[in-house]
Amino acid sequence: MNNGRRNFLKIAGISAFALGSGAAATLMGGAPAEAAGIGSYEESSRALHAKRWAMVIDTRKFRTKADFDKVIRACHTYHNVPDIPTEQDIKWMWTDTYDHVFTDDMNEQLPKKMLQDKYLLLCNHCTNPPCVRVCPTQATFKLENGIVAMDFHRCIGCRFCMAGCPYGARSFNYMDPRKYLSDPVPNPKYPTRMPGVVEKCSFCVERLAVGLQPACVEASGGAILFGDLNDPQSVVRKALAENYSIRRKPSLGTQPGVYYLV
Repeated sequence: MNNGRRNFLKIAGISAFALGSGAAATLMGGAPAEAAGIGSYEESSRALHAKRWAMVIDTRKFRTKADFDKVIRACHTYHNVPDIPTEQDIKWMWTDTYDHVFTDDMNEQLPKKMLQDKYLLLCNHCTNPPCVRVCPTQATFKLENGIVAMDFHRCIGCRFCMAGCPYGARSFNYMDPRKYLSDPVPNPKYPTRMPGVVEKCSFCVERLAVGLQPACVEASGGAILFGDLNDPQSVVRKALAENYSIRRKPSLGTQPGVYYLV
């Protein structure tokens, strides 16, 4: 972190003390965040709306590595996620096995295939997100539609959110991620990050704001569904009503917004 960034944060901190959290959030260049962690996001007239956005992943439709790769590639390309050939792993979407994913739901008698299969992972956009509560600058905040958003410019790299997230959904940029992007960058319309900040899946809030579905949903060919959890007629509610679903670590009380059909 350079001296200019440190000085800016000192000024922002003084302003927060003098003016209150709402004014400080505006000063630090993001959507204003209320004391309860609720923010806003600018939308176009074509924006998609929901009272509570949620995602349903049909694990039965992910049969091969290629099925996962096309979805992860769509997400990472759109959001300029670097591919760093070191131990540092920047990820918005990734895969893991059952015993690491559904730790509250282990059963030794489950089918062998289920235990050995891979599962798609991302930020769970919880109803009660611990990452929002522990962020000292409100760089992580919750929108009224349930999305847990992030302002990269307000992130000071403390990594409290990484410690607070029980799903391992956040990555920290120890080195300059821009060095590992092509020139020009894959998507010049989406901001790149700097060293010393945390990043994660955003439920493609910037695409929803202009009337588009999340990149992973479009690339999945129907294997991932996205919609309003509070609308009984939405595609996600219908899928959940007609199929058996599970969520990650439900005992923690975070109320994840990502469901898995198994």
